[in-house]
Formats: sequence, structure tokens, C-alpha cells
Amino acid sequence: GMARDVIAQLGWTTPARPSAPGPTLPADDLLALMPGDLRQPVDMREVIARLVDGSELLEFKARYGMATLCAQGRIGGHAVGFISNNGPIDVAGANKATHFIQWMCQLGHPIIYLQNTTGFMVGKDSEQGGMIKHGSKMIQAVTNATVPQITIQCGASFGAGNYGMCGRGYAPRFLFSWLGAKTAVMGGEQAARTMQIVTEAALARKGITPDPAESQAQFDKIVAMFEAQADAFYTSGLLLDDGVIDPRDTRAVLAFCLDTCADAQARTLRPLSFGVARM
Repeated sequence: GMARDVIAQLGWTTPARPSAPGPTLPADDLLALMPGDLRQPVDMREVIARLVDGSELLEFKARYGMATLCAQGRIGGHAVGFISNNGPIDVAGANKATHFIQWMCQLGHPIIYLQNTTGFMVGKDSEQGGMIKHGSKMIQAVTNATVPQITIQCGASFGAGNYGMCGRGYAPRFLFSWLGAKTAVMGGEQAARTMQIVTEAALARKGITPDPAESQAQFDKIVAMFEAQADAFYTSGLLLDDGVIDPRDTRAVLAFCLDTCADAQARTLRPLSFGVARM
């Protein structure tokens, strides 16, 4: 058609995709790897092994900050770095991710974030260990990265963990969600419990004894609201991602995105040098 004829005259040539073996592990396994309860830890190495060429990955600082997973591999022949989560992001994990992002930028390799975190670690020990300082270093690295960044929301994407793992606010080149992913400021039960504590404390100051039935009803209502609004289809409807994908299609989607990023980097930009003129 006419559109194809016009594009053909642009002189764009698409770099040939390097030949690459597929994963040795079946993609169908991805449907069962993520638990229904997103608070349960998941070994995200199992996810990556079903995405990369030959199911081969090289882990970065495997014995340090083990709740944060950093690894190198290839998808469709493209060398990439992966950052994922086997739990909350702690001080060591934030430092590890920061170093890895800097390393990938030196290599010029795109970074793929597989989000599965309930957020940054909280508590007295974490705060005294410098969680805010080290967490901000990770977020700064994400912000200043010079390589293409692609994000897949696989499981939980809660609170500041969404920021540290290159959520929508940090402008990844592409961002997709799995069917069971949930994105929110916090989990539904966490929010409900927080509101329950606040409400009961307010009543106690007035000398009023909380009604257990009312308290439970409020708890259930908040959980239901958060669960509904954290749903992948709800957040996708708010344009917080570029679409909801079947986990089994993740490798194909990532390969296409990496091809697109490589194609963009191969082009020479020619900024217009003409002034503005009325037609």
C-alpha cells in the first residue's frame, strides 16, 4: 500500500537480528512461577532462565544483597542485563543494583527490570543502615542510566520499589505487565491495617471502644479497593504501562523491543535547521 511505498523510500535499513538459540526451559512454566500471594518470595532466576538464549545467565555478585538479583544474559542475540527481586530491596541490594546499572552503562547493554518487590526494606535496622541514602543512589542510577531500559511488572510493584525498579515515572523505553501483576503504593492488607491502627487510636483518644464488626468491615472494604485498583488491567487502563502481556510471550516481546532499541541507536539523527514559517 501507499504507507509501505513511503516507508520504503526513507532508506531505513534494519540491522539483521543475530541468530540465537531459544531457552532450554519451557515458557509455559512462567504461568505457574508467580504465586497468588505476591508476598511469597520467588526465585526470579527461574523466570530469567525461561527468557534468555540457551537459558544461560551470569549472575552479578551472587552472594551479596541476595534479595536483589542482577545477572547478564542474551535475548535474541542481544546482550542485556537483568535486575529483579527475590524480596524487598535492602541496603546491600540497592548498592548492588547501583553498581550493576553503572556496569551495564559502561558496557552499553540494555537493562531489563523484572519487578517483583513489595518495596524498600523498612524498620529501625534498615534506616540506621542507611536505606534512604543507598536507596536514593539506586534511584539516581536508574534516572541517569544511558542505555535503553525496559520494565516488566511480573508480580508485586509496590511503593518506592516501583521507582527503584524503573517504573513508569522513570520513563523506561517500554513497560509491560503480566496478567497477575499488581501496582500500588502498598499492599491492600498493609493499607487496611494502617488505617485500622489510625482509626482505633483516634477512637481511643476519645474514650470510645472500637466496634470489632465495624473495624473488620472497614478493613475488608480497604483491602477490596486496593486489590481492585492494583490489578494489572486497571493500572493499564490508566496508561501506567504499555500493555498487559501473557507471560509466555515475554521473550518475544522483549526481543522485539530490543530490536527496536538497537535500530534506533543505529540511526543518525538529523535535526531540522530551518526556521519556523507559515504555510
